Amino acid sequence: MLSMATQVVAPAAFAAHPLGTNDLNTRTPIKHVIVIYGENRSFDHLFATYKSPSGDSVMNVLSEGIINQDGTPGPNFSKATQYQASDTNGYSVSPSKTQPYSVLPPPLAGGHQYASDSSPPPFATIQAAENADYGLLPRDIRLLTTGATGLKPGTVDTRVLNATSLPPGPFQLTPGVPYDAYAASPVHRYYQARQQSDCDASKATEMNPSGCQQDLFPWVEVTVGTGSNGKSQPAGFNDQTTGEGSASMGFYNVAQGDMPYFKKLADEYAISDNYHQPAMGGTGLDSIMAGFADAIWYTDGKGNPATPPTNQIENPDPQSGTNNYYTQDGYSGGSYSECSDSNQPGVGSVISYLQALPKKVAPNCDPGHYYLLNNYNPGYFGNGTVDTKDTYAIPPVPTDSIGNVLLNSSVSFRWYGEGYNAYVQDPASPT
Repeated sequence: MLSMATQVVAPAAFAAHPLGTNDLNTRTPIKHVIVIYGENRSFDHLFATYKSPSGDSVMNVLSEGIINQDGTPGPNFSKATQYQASDTNGYSVSPSKTQPYSVLPPPLAGGHQYASDSSPPPFATIQAAENADYGLLPRDIRLLTTGATGLKPGTVDTRVLNATSLPPGPFQLTPGVPYDAYAASPVHRYYQARQQSDCDASKATEMNPSGCQQDLFPWVEVTVGTGSNGKSQPAGFNDQTTGEGSASMGFYNVAQGDMPYFKKLADEYAISDNYHQPAMGGTGLDSIMAGFADAIWYTDGKGNPATPPTNQIENPDPQSGTNNYYTQDGYSGGSYSECSDSNQPGVGSVISYLQALPKKVAPNCDPGHYYLLNNYNPGYFGNGTVDTKDTYAIPPVPTDSIGNVLLNSSVSFRWYGEGYNAYVQDPASPT
């Protein structure tokens, strides 16, 4: 996450956007805070080799000696060794490790094989890209036409150097996978993230108070990926079935010129090397936490807690006869948990871990409330009407958002999203 603090500018600059009466009533000279979120990627995925131009310390895999500045394994590479594990009975946040990987499962290709105007992205022509885009500057439209993989999705990403013989830790994506190219997206869902982090209270130390070992990332990707959606594990299941491989271990190298725009922002403004997201889980949960500073729960549409449909309740217990292939989880499956009840699938293991920490952590879940842990669609359309048709939309909730708090305090704010104005006019528009 990058943030920028700016001094107050002339009121004339905001003539088209009325100020709140308390906008300029601040305790510091900082009058505006801009927060930029980079979705679905960790700090080290982007800033693995970043060094502060001012000499400030930065905690990343370069400073930890896990990799060298040229992206090759460093003297402490073994600290990032990834393991295989076994979880065949009930869900565990720290399943039994069996052995380290000798080589990583190969990363798999993600994104479209070819550019196409009929099934983008990327687009085949500038004209089609211009017609579809609402946010980019004209000079950047060309970026919507680049990045096709040339590879069938779900096959070994041969653009990565030595893709089938990678050592069991972080690997550099570039130059084979250019920064503007499409690549597989690593799983980012709640119960998967818990397992990938491999948090064990008995391993907690002063320097690592969580006891998280961060050593099961590829294993979770290849055993369950983004979830089962309640379906049985496919026949012939292997390390390529989920379509991810070891996508989570790839990184870009800013020391070699990757990500020039993000690096420029990091150089000139504030960057956090010890913060990834407000909650473990996907875009939906983290957007909610960023917008509400709280979790939200399933309602009857009138502000009362209710029980979601059965297929929308999380069950990360492994299916019978499988190693960690969840029973009910996915973008069209489980996404809610009643996290005050340790008898609910997955919940008991999380609560046991939190309560075993040297400083116990309470789950802070209200009884009878099913909290959203993963991605769902907004409950309201951009024009303010309630979405009553989408099975996987969030029902209206009574929780106050940060926007409510700011407006009640007469402080203005703005939210920017590409294509939002068009969405307000036509919520059904695919763009």
